[in-house]
Parts: sequence; C-alpha cells; structure tokens
Amino acid sequence: YVIKGAGLEFGDVGVFASHGGNSIRNWATNNSQRTGQQVLDEAARYGVTVALCIDIGRERLGFDYDDEEAVARQFEFARNEVLKYKDHPALLVWIIGNEPDFSFTNPKLFDAINDISKMIHELDGNHPTTTALTSDFTPELAALIEERAPDLDIISLQKYAGIVNVPRYIEEAGIDRPYFVTEWGPVGHWEVPKTSWGAPIEHNSSEKAASYLKNYERVIAPESDRIIGSYAFFWGQKQERTPTWYGLFLEDGTETETVDVMHYIWNGVWPENRSPRIKTLLLDSRTAHQDVTLEAGLTYGANVDAIDPDGDRLEYRWKIMRESEAKEVGGDKEQIPGTISGLIADVENGKAAVTAPGEAGAYRLFVYVHDGQGHAGHANIPFLVQ
Repeated sequence: YVIKGAGLEFGDVGVFASHGGNSIRNWATNNSQRTGQQVLDEAARYGVTVALCIDIGRERLGFDYDDEEAVARQFEFARNEVLKYKDHPALLVWIIGNEPDFSFTNPKLFDAINDISKMIHELDGNHPTTTALTSDFTPELAALIEERAPDLDIISLQKYAGIVNVPRYIEEAGIDRPYFVTEWGPVGHWEVPKTSWGAPIEHNSSEKAASYLKNYERVIAPESDRIIGSYAFFWGQKQERTPTWYGLFLEDGTETETVDVMHYIWNGVWPENRSPRIKTLLLDSRTAHQDVTLEAGLTYGANVDAIDPDGDRLEYRWKIMRESEAKEVGGDKEQIPGTISGLIADVENGKAAVTAPGEAGAYRLFVYVHDGQGHAGHANIPFLVQ
C-alpha cells in the first residue's frame, strides 16, 4: 500500500481523492467540527484511509506528566477512542499525539505514549502505532524513545525546510524502524528571512510549489524503502502568520500550484489545467527583501509578473491586511489580522495603485491571480508605514 497522503482537517476529501490522494491524517479524533466517526466515514466513501490522531497533552500547554491522575485520565480517554474506531475499515494507523515533544522536558511523556501504544496493541491487532515528533532526531532522542517507548511500530517526523536533513538525522540516530513523514510542506515562517521590523518574508505560490516538488524528489522518493508514507501539509486553508502560508487552497476552495504538484507526485502526470505561475511581486519597485517603507497617505505602484501555462485569461485581486502580531507556535489557532479596504485601484494587467494606510504600522500587500478555472497564484509583500 503506497501512501499518497496529505494532512486534511476540514478540506474536501472528494477533491483530494480526485487528485489521486489515498490517505489523510488529522490532528484529533474530535476537532469540534467533525468527530472521528465522521472523518472515517467520509474517507471510506472515497476509498481513502485515515491516520487517526489521538490528541494527548503537551507540556508547553500546561500538561504535567508527573500528575499521575491526569495521565490516567488521558489513558482512559485514549482507550475509549480506540474502542470507538478500531474496527472502522478506513482506519490505517494510530498517531499518538501531534508534536507532544515540542519544548518537552519530562521524559515521562514517552512512558505515557508507550502505555497508550501497548493498550492499542492489546485492543486492536490490525493497526500500527506512531507518534508525530517535531524535534531534530538526535541520537539522544532516539535512545530516549528506544528506552521509554519501544512499543511504537513507526517513528514519525514533521519537517519543513529541515526535511532535507531527515535522512541524515535517521542515519546518525541509528534508527532501524520504518518511519513516516507526517507533515512536510513549505519553508516555515520561523525559517525564512525577516524584514528589519521582524515580518517574515513568505515565498509566493510558485516558489512553494517548486519547493514541494524538490523536497519530494530529493528526500522522500529516494527513501521509499524506509519512509513508508508521507503526508503533505496542508490540504485546506488556515491562518498561520498569513492566510496563504501553509494551505494548498485559498479560503474559497481555489486550488494553488502546489495542488498541481501533488497531483503530479501521486499520478505521474500533470493535471489537464494548470495553476497560474507567479514570477515576481514589486511594491514601489522593490521586493519583499528590500524593506519596503512607505509614507502614510501617498500612492505607490505595485505590479505582479504572472503567466498562465494554459493561456487562460488572468484576473488580479489585491488586498491590504495588517501584519499579524501572533506569537503562537506549533500551529495553534491565530487571530486573523484586519483587512484595510479602499486603498487599492486595480489598473490593468497585474498593475495596481496602492495608497499607504493613514496609520503608521506594519502591513502586508497581497495579490491573488485567478485563471477562471478554479486555480490561483498568490504573493505578498510586508511593508511599513511611517
């Protein structure tokens, strides 16, 4: 069974399957909108399997693995979830916690994971266990897992720019188990250059698509004898520093070029209609790497260089948002920054007149390039108003 996977929480499983995907992973058996039963049932309708995640406590969010009563309650919760879903035909694997090791200090975390894994094996002899880890895989971490969580069947890693180092991490750690890559995607917002005022500089949609393809072909595909599955992040849309950083879709369900890439990876051929490609975005003749500073109330030129591989007529949509002030980590929910309207005049052919907001502060200019076929490219530039 060759896993063609993506992380999918609220996205469309039917669209995922239509592009050749066959397995999804989630982050909790009940995410407040869909129960585990609903996730599994929908997946089954499209012949898709599920790596089902049992959410467990994280030290960074206040869980104390020295609290025996809290650990016992967590164990019972996990046991009940396993009993609910263990016989569902769409179930593929159990993920015991998503990034529970993020900033952990207490090694008893892995004792608790091991106890849950043993319980799963006692109740369910058909599905393997793993835990989705974010730490760099040092020999020390590998030894800790070997000592305290030997019952896990599979090791799982989650990397973004750092995925290029995964084979080396595994080799140096001396791990002889199979492993998943349970999240991989664009360069993370913590891994990119920043402006002088601290705004992370986001790659445009075409740069992201190229990164997904490169990382798959250079890291994941060559390791297919050891990597038994990978789940691209994120089949949907979410706000994390920006509305476009991690999602393969826009908020309205429009597909981006990275969906084209995943279609190619899963099928060996490109989709019939391809997404627009972004070359450059300039504001006041400057790129995002040139610390764009504007004067309040003055008007500046913006232009995006985009092409469509199929020759479709392109439509340009511009937006200004306040710069995110979020400090959350680990994918925690963020507040969506406000949109500033009435400051952009769409000129023609990817050009716009942008009036700087009247209030000093940090902002971001977005452009979305649509092809009229359900696909779009996107780019943005952070700028400072003085």
